[in-house]
Amino acid sequence: MIWENIKLAFKDMLTSKMRTLLSLLGIVIGVASVIAILTLGQSATKSITDTIVESGLEMVTIFPIRSEKASNEFSENFGERIMANVPHIKTVLPVNSSSALIRIGQKSITATVTGVLSTYAEVLDYIPEKGSFFTLSDNMANRQVAVLGASVAEELFPDGDAVGKYVSLFRTQAKSYQVIGVMQPKDASFNLQFDSSVFIPYNTYVQRFMKPTIVGSYVVRVAEGADALVVSDNITAYLDATIGSDAYRLFSPASLAEMAEQITGTFSSFLAAIAAISLLVGGIGIMNIMLVSVAERTREIGVRKAMGASPWTIMGQFITEAIVLTVSGGIIGIGLGTWLSWLVADIVGWNLYISYSSFLFAAGFSMLVGVFFGWYPAMKASKLDPIEALNYE
Repeated sequence: MIWENIKLAFKDMLTSKMRTLLSLLGIVIGVASVIAILTLGQSATKSITDTIVESGLEMVTIFPIRSEKASNEFSENFGERIMANVPHIKTVLPVNSSSALIRIGQKSITATVTGVLSTYAEVLDYIPEKGSFFTLSDNMANRQVAVLGASVAEELFPDGDAVGKYVSLFRTQAKSYQVIGVMQPKDASFNLQFDSSVFIPYNTYVQRFMKPTIVGSYVVRVAEGADALVVSDNITAYLDATIGSDAYRLFSPASLAEMAEQITGTFSSFLAAIAAISLLVGGIGIMNIMLVSVAERTREIGVRKAMGASPWTIMGQFITEAIVLTVSGGIIGIGLGTWLSWLVADIVGWNLYISYSSFLFAAGFSMLVGVFFGWYPAMKASKLDPIEALNYE
């Protein structure tokens, strides 16, 4: 019986092609809008979070605020203290940096000189392209050696022969440093600059290049498998209790990623809810066209009733037609919405992440629209008096 009703529904749709097309239009637009908004919202969220992930979700950066209290607390042994009091921290790297003039012969550029420990490159997955990063012995001996970021090396040594050469770093006075390595290109990570930096041993920085009164920042690497947000909260609680909230700033890419996901998710849901209104408008169109269909087929209904068809049979036929209409529109809308999502994602340069849950939502909602708005015309058809229906002109 159900299959017979479905065949009758398609037959009626093909008989009145223009009317069917106009009936489907509202459902198609509504479903396509919901699919496109939810898919593009998910694609935007994933693109943003992927960018943040590339910058290192497992990193937390602490920025001391210059004050007498901060100078006493944020010392070189701060990393050991925080690792002893906050679980799931793999390592803590003190980082000092300042802008300086870098010169080779008559050529000079302004770059960021960064003093770091020898483990800096390994911890941040920063790979040398030529030569090597400096070693623990370089740091302990305060050697004047330098490792160049990719863009600095390209500007100073366009021929690619930087390793073994000497560059002059100007701060209060010029000092010569031997280049022992050139690093591969690496995108900046919020507070960490790579390509535009010159790296020197941490001890060399604080004892020979510049003598800072306070460590510029600490890069905290979260242990593998640990939740960076939880670790970030624990660090905040520890620092607030021991130093005070006014003595530092803390930055965590993980918290930024979570915030971005919440904002884009809420915004997408809001837009999808607005787009779903067009589904209701489409449903009203379905009900209108079904009422017209009932009026046109009054004699047919009378004949079926006279032959013994029950009111439930008549009602099932017209509800099935309404559902077939809305589900057909839903399928077309899913295809159109997916194509629009791909087109927009391609234009703006996002990776497309299909929201399959939106497919289920759109298909289910379309079916509900068919049942809801098809019920009244179907009920009206089922209650027709067979004698009056047969005499209907």
